[in-house]
Amino acid sequence: MNRALALADRLCGDIARHGVQLDPRATLDRGDAVALARPGRRSANRHARLVRAQDGWLAVNLARGEDIELVPAWLGRPVRGDAWSAVTRDVRGMTAVEARDRAALLGLPVSIVGEAPPRLPKPPVQAGGHPRAAPRVLDLSSLWAGPLCGAILAAAGAAVTKIESAARPDTTARSAPALDQSLNGAKARQRLDFAQPRDRARLAALIAEADVLITSARARAFVALGLDRDTVLAANPALIWVAVSGHGWDSPRVAFGDDAAAAGGLVRWSASGAPEFLGDAVADPLTGLAAAAAVLGALAGGASGFIDAAMAGVAASAP
Repeated sequence: MNRALALADRLCGDIARHGVQLDPRATLDRGDAVALARPGRRSANRHARLVRAQDGWLAVNLARGEDIELVPAWLGRPVRGDAWSAVTRDVRGMTAVEARDRAALLGLPVSIVGEAPPRLPKPPVQAGGHPRAAPRVLDLSSLWAGPLCGAILAAAGAAVTKIESAARPDTTARSAPALDQSLNGAKARQRLDFAQPRDRARLAALIAEADVLITSARARAFVALGLDRDTVLAANPALIWVAVSGHGWDSPRVAFGDDAAAAGGLVRWSASGAPEFLGDAVADPLTGLAAAAAVLGALAGGASGFIDAAMAGVAASAP
């Protein structure tokens, strides 16, 4: 955990220069709001596991019901009984790359341990004007990393509005109310029905007037809404768009905090040579910190543009 703390301490120092004081250790810890166990080959939230392939280790995250349902398609055979038993057995017969790539085609969050190169999000360099003293921030993100970025910006004096899909709202409010309050309590909240043309037009209008946009969906979701990156930035040249994702904006792959951390090599190694999860989904809070630091730097410098905040790349940046 020392590596994660070292990176968190560095990022908190960057954020402190913009007037927000954070405790690095507390920022990485959501144990008071979420039921957790001691991490090992299984993650602290018990959704992810480290699984041996022919030639390496995989981090497999089956956090959603739909992920469990896709296991037979991933393994190429019917699965009766426990899905994890089937995964552990069958993945041993695949190379790590084969297993990862087959999972990626199905949208399953599977990563090779240590595959990601280090990549911290950087503030854009192009001049974009001078945002107002209280920047207007739209937070379209969910779960932990993006909402943490929005919470830090709110603490820095920004006016943050959390925009949620009426069909698929952020599940944190239901699953972990205390965490939701910590991450989103200082934000205004608004729900839009993205299936309705009127609400899609409302979203586009809000983005056109915003100083900062925080997202955590993949690129194709925005293309489906008529909000591809080039169109959005052309309509609002002063916008700072920070896009949180598992493996980067241009990657179609899905990731969550535990498997993204493992992809970045942010694991501990046991005496037997097996990897173990380090902390609780540490790529999430580290990316939230890194994204906030990049946005605050852009605001301070009067810059605008796109910030690609890949969780696996952030995790790989831990010293």
